[in-house]
Amino acid sequence: MPADGQPDRGHIPHPPPPKSPRSMPLFSVRREPHARLRWVLWVLAFTLPLGVWGAVSYVPWLWHPQVKVTDSGSITWMKPGLLIDKAEFAAQVAKAASSNAAPPKGTPANPLYLPAPHEVGRALYTAFTAEPRLKGDKWLHESIVMSVKTIACGFLLSSVFALPIGILCGSYPALARMTEPFVDFVRYMPAPAFGALMVAIFGIHLEPKVGIVFLGTFFTQVLVTAGTVRRVDVALLEAAQTLGAKRGRLIRRVILPASLPDLYNDTRILIGCAWTYLVVAEVVGVSSGITFFINQQAKYRNFDNVYAAILIIGLVGLLTDQLLSFVGARLFGWKMTRRSRTRAFLGWLFSPRESLSFSGKSPAKTAPPAASAHPAP
Repeated sequence: MPADGQPDRGHIPHPPPPKSPRSMPLFSVRREPHARLRWVLWVLAFTLPLGVWGAVSYVPWLWHPQVKVTDSGSITWMKPGLLIDKAEFAAQVAKAASSNAAPPKGTPANPLYLPAPHEVGRALYTAFTAEPRLKGDKWLHESIVMSVKTIACGFLLSSVFALPIGILCGSYPALARMTEPFVDFVRYMPAPAFGALMVAIFGIHLEPKVGIVFLGTFFTQVLVTAGTVRRVDVALLEAAQTLGAKRGRLIRRVILPASLPDLYNDTRILIGCAWTYLVVAEVVGVSSGITFFINQQAKYRNFDNVYAAILIIGLVGLLTDQLLSFVGARLFGWKMTRRSRTRAFLGWLFSPRESLSFSGKSPAKTAPPAASAHPAP
C-alpha cells in the first residue's frame, strides 16, 4: 500500500503454490489421492461389503429373522437344526408354556438363503473337491471351463464382425446413416428372446449359447466402436489429407492407430457385458456350465455353493479385466499410463511410514538447514 493510502494497481499477487497430494482433502474433485491412500481405498472397496455381510451374519440383534432349533422340547414336529420364523417359534413357546410342557429352545439365525462368510469360504473349497452328487453331473472346474469357452467364442465372434463394421461406420457418415438405425433398432431386442430360434438353427449344445452371447454384444459393440472412432481428432485427419493421404490410408494410418487404445478399453468393458448374458445363454438347449451347477445346488438347497459359484464368476471376470489392463498398459504405454501395482505395493509396504491425515493436513516438515556463510571454493 503506498503512502497516500491508494492501492498499488501495478502490483499483481502471485498465485499460491500448488498443493501436494498429501495436503489435499481426501475427496477432491478430479484429484487422485496419495499413492498410499489408493491402496487403503482399494482394500476398503472389498472389506466394507464383506464387513456388512459379516455383521448381518454374526451379530444376533442386527438381522436374524429366524430361530435355529437346538432343543425341540415337547413339540414333536420340531427337529434340532430346523429354521423357523421368530413369530412361529414364539407362538410354539407360548403354547408349550400354557400347557405346562417343555418349551423348545433355539438361537437366532438368518434364513437358509443367506449363509455366513465362513460357510461360503468352506464351500469354495469343497465345491472343487466334493464329487458330484448325481452320475453325469460335472465337477465345478469343468463347469467353469465350459462357461469360459462359451464367453470366449461368443465375444470373439462378435469382435471379428463388430469391430470392422464399427470402424467403417465411424469413418464414413454415409455408411453410418445406412447401418446404425437398424443396428440401434435390433439392439433393444432382448437376446434371450432369440433362444428358441438359436436352438432351431444350431441344435441344443454349445452353439446356441454362443449365439446368445453374440447377439447380446454384437450390436452394442458396433455402436460403441463407431462412437469411439468419431472422437479421433479432426486435426490429425486434416494434416494427413494435406500430405496426400486418401480414404484407405486415412483409416489404416490415422484413424485406426489414434483410436486403438480407446477401442481396447471399450473391449474390456464389453467383455463384462458378455458375462451378463452367460446365465441366460446356458439355460438355452441343454443346461450346462456354471449355470447348471448353480441351478443344481439351489435345487439341493446348498446356497453356500450357490454363493461360491457366483463369487467365482466375479473372480474370473476381475482377473480377466486386470490381465487385459496389464497388457494394455504395455501395448499403449503412451495413452494408458499404469504403474506396476506390485512394485507400488512393495514400496508402500517397506518404505518408512509417515502420518497421513484424511482431513487434508500434511505432516509437519522440518525446516532445511541454513546455508553455510562460507561457500565451498
